[in-house]
This record gives sequence, structure tokens and C-alpha cells, in this order.
Amino acid sequence: MKHYIWAVLWAVVVVVLCGLPSAATDEVPKFPGIDKLVHTGFFFVFTVLLYYGAIRRVGTFKPSWRISIKVIVFSSLFALLTEFLQWKIFIYRSAEVWDLFADAVGTGMGVFAYLLLHNVYRAETVPSKIAHAKNESYEV
Repeated sequence: MKHYIWAVLWAVVVVVLCGLPSAATDEVPKFPGIDKLVHTGFFFVFTVLLYYGAIRRVGTFKPSWRISIKVIVFSSLFALLTEFLQWKIFIYRSAEVWDLFADAVGTGMGVFAYLLLHNVYRAETVPSKIAHAKNESYEV
């Protein structure tokens, strides 16, 4: 659990911010669609922090489908929880299917970032390891 502390703290921040009444954000400049943009950002950061915790727990930088599936499922369950809270607990807020869609987009962006960065990591480290191994074999 200690590896996921940043994800847990971010989840608390998300729940608190999702539970704020609309009047609490009247001072913030708004434009159409900002709510969906915020949901996307919340879940992008949450997904990245879940991956960070998983990478630290496992201790490897190799991409893993098992980690990805767990992160996607957990992020999706958290998205459902936030919408449920807005529907039943924070009755001054509204639960929307499009918020869930924005949450899924943010999660997908986090998964894409994980896979992209791991492919970049492999592309940079594998050739350099091969070159380093070749140089060592020529030394006498």
C-alpha cells in the first residue's frame, strides 16, 4: 500500500473536489466543456499515479498487461464511485454518463502514456546495452 500513497492522496483530492457545490467554484473562469476537461485530467493523473505505484511495487520498468488491466479496472471502479457519490451523496451535484466517458478518456490517456514511455525506454536502453556489451567483448 505504501507504493500507492500518491494515488490514494490524489483520489482523496478528487473526491473532495467532486463533492464541492457548484457555488464554491463560481470564482473560477469557466468555458463550455471545462467539467469534462477536469474529469479527464483527474483520471489521467490518477492512472499515472497508479502505474507509478505498481512500477515501484513490482520493481521493474517492463510493460505488463497484468498491471495495465488492474489499473484500468481500478480506475474505472473509482470513476463509477465518484459518479455514484455525485448521484446519491452529493445531491447538489449531478451524475452524468459523459463524466464517465471523460473519466475513461483520462484513463486511456494514462495507459497510452505508460505504454509509450515504456516503449521509448526500451528503444533507448536495449540498443545501448547491446552496444555496451559489444564494446566489452572487444576489450583485451
